[in-house]
Parts: sequence; C-alpha cells; structure tokens
Amino acid sequence: MTHTLTVTGMTCGHCEKAVTQAIKAADPQAQVRIDRQQNKVEVDSTQTRDTIAQAIAEEGYRVEA
Repeated sequence: MTHTLTVTGMTCGHCEKAVTQAIKAADPQAQVRIDRQQNKVEVDSTQTRDTIAQAIAEEGYRVEA
C-alpha cells in the first residue's frame, strides 16, 4: 500500500536519511521517496499509515494529517 505523508522539519539530506531509516526500521522492505521541498514522504509499505507516522515522529519530525 502507498502512503503519502506531509512531514515538516526536514531541512537537509541527513534529515531525509533519518526519516528513511526510521521507516525502514518499521518495515525493512519499504520503498521510500522523499520530496523535501514539498515536505512529502511517499512510502510503499505493508505497515499501516499510523505505524509509519509514529516511526517518523519518534525521530523528531512532525507528521501532519
């Protein structure tokens, strides 16, 4: 399932890497695409949107509804 999330607080490549690693910790098979300019994170994952959002939030980034 593809989830598109709005994530604020990503300002650099390190932020993108941290978000990607957080998602992959929840689902190692996840495919992650990040558009930092648009604050968009698109994830192909078997996990629920809430699980992915929680993993990102635990890294200190804000996930908007």
